[in-house]
Amino acid sequence: MPEIAARPYAYSFEPTTTALVVIDMQRDFIERGGFGEALGNDVSRLAAIVPTVRDLLAWARAHRLRVVHTREGHRPDLADCPPAKRLRGRPSLRIGDAGPMGRVLVDGQPGNDIVPVLAPRAGETVIVKPGKGAFYATKLDVLLRSQRITHLILAGVTTEVCVQTTMREANDRGYDCLLVEDATASYFPEFKQATLAMVHAQGGIVGWTAPFAAVRASLP
Repeated sequence: MPEIAARPYAYSFEPTTTALVVIDMQRDFIERGGFGEALGNDVSRLAAIVPTVRDLLAWARAHRLRVVHTREGHRPDLADCPPAKRLRGRPSLRIGDAGPMGRVLVDGQPGNDIVPVLAPRAGETVIVKPGKGAFYATKLDVLLRSQRITHLILAGVTTEVCVQTTMREANDRGYDCLLVEDATASYFPEFKQATLAMVHAQGGIVGWTAPFAAVRASLP
């Protein structure tokens, strides 16, 4: 069985029962003029991981791992967006407002699309999620179990919010999870580092972490 040199110890996985989950690599979070910038963030920190995520996707596709993409998005009527979520904080744009890339975090709008270089291919699953975690109010768990997936390799943004939430949800459901360290990012670098430490602390209480170079080296 292949092994990835990871923290806190080697991560063993079988490619046929492993899926790559790429979380929320969408324009609203990564490009100028989107929701991330409206919240006052430096989106270039997220854009910096796009080349690594691209290479990770290429690796997964070459070795025929199942690939799942997620997008955080809401229905046009915002019926699946609680007021507590929409009204929190004081951003220049709120969820559902019209911005430079269409209505913010609304499914079907240009800003809700995954950045073009990371676009899903035919046959790859796209999960549109109304919450932070990819398992909340979606069919992700049913889909993974129907495909006999037991291991997840995760990437995407942001590390401490949607990525960590998804990883903890997956851990509670019995999946063995590895987070690719240089294929995830936060608007706050210190939050990313703290999340990586939380994940692999106490013998991997949430899971494993490893750089992409170690992931790539695990399979010829």
